[in-house]
Amino acid sequence: MGTRWLGTDAPRGDDYDARWRSLAAAGHRIHGEADLVEELLAESGGTRVLDAGCGTGRVAIELAMRGFSLVGVDADAEMLAAARAKRPELAWIEADLTDFAASLDAEFDLVVLAGNVMVFLDPGSEGRVLHRLSAHLVPGALLVSGFGIRPDQLSLDEYDRLAEAAGLEPVARWATWDRQPFTGGDYAVSVHRRPAQRRDRTITAHAHDQ
Repeated sequence: MGTRWLGTDAPRGDDYDARWRSLAAAGHRIHGEADLVEELLAESGGTRVLDAGCGTGRVAIELAMRGFSLVGVDADAEMLAAARAKRPELAWIEADLTDFAASLDAEFDLVVLAGNVMVFLDPGSEGRVLHRLSAHLVPGALLVSGFGIRPDQLSLDEYDRLAEAAGLEPVARWATWDRQPFTGGDYAVSVHRRPAQRRDRTITAHAHDQ
């Protein structure tokens, strides 16, 4: 999660995971983020994923189970402890998303920010985070972020402006992780790409829609 998250009284560790276990037990699909990441990588290519703001590892662990190479980064030690307890062999890095470059010397085919990571960042740090993440993308790689939209927090227009400043171009926007059309609601899933010199692979049939 972002540094703003550390100041909240939200459930941590196993208490956080308990909600997802309850939803799964009730028959709800809880891996929409992993489903979309898998679909996007099937279309664009690649296997290396950075879960930025990984929390207790729900998304990262599911993707690892599907055969992807995963690294999780989070600033919350308690959340990361829960992730490590479940899958200690995966790479879990405790670091602030605004300054984790020294902790990670790797490039990725996709970066995912699930769980409202962008709105849990300290206000004003969002651009730095996008710059850091963009630097870890190979040419043609994707950055996927889902977050709630409220008047008092990061807007989609500002997010797009910051993404462009970080060298990313818009690819698609949906209202949900299962690609429901975005028509101006209170949640959006945005896909941006680091431009490639050669675009042999493209994501098809999903135009950017604001």
